[in-house]
Amino acid sequence: MAENKQEEAFRVIDRRPFTAAGEIRKDVVEAEERKAEREAQIEAARQPAPVPVAEGAAAQPAADAPKASPAFENLIRMIGSNAAMVLGAYADPRTGQPVIDPEAARELIDMLDTLHEKTEGNLAPEEDALLMDLLGKLKMTFLEVNQALAAQAAKVAQQAKAGAKR
Repeated sequence: MAENKQEEAFRVIDRRPFTAAGEIRKDVVEAEERKAEREAQIEAARQPAPVPVAEGAAAQPAADAPKASPAFENLIRMIGSNAAMVLGAYADPRTGQPVIDPEAARELIDMLDTLHEKTEGNLAPEEDALLMDLLGKLKMTFLEVNQALAAQAAKVAQQAKAGAKR
């Protein structure tokens, strides 16, 4: 039985994005482009079909409309997921407890607000919708977390006050 098995060899694949000279490898660039195209196709499939607009009612011609950038969407999602993380959406892998840092969350939400403000009119409709939806959800979560922290601090202060009277 052992005679029938062929000797298995190890196969090493270099997955580093840069060459020894520090230049980005062509296959990495091509893979990133294919990935971005697949993500754009998936995102386009998720979007509802556009509603036909009456003639002359279009505010901006289709040729002048900004095109969606997968890199921009990834940036928005990265900042948003970091903000969600510091708002307690994800547990710390070491402790298993949620991480709550309102100041860091405020900074990240402010970054997204600034991005929205500075890119107004230059975003594709789906990018603008993604950014506005994410900002709305993060701001509501931020308010809820701050209210919960304030209620908890008030409860602790009340308990401390009651303990001091005894």
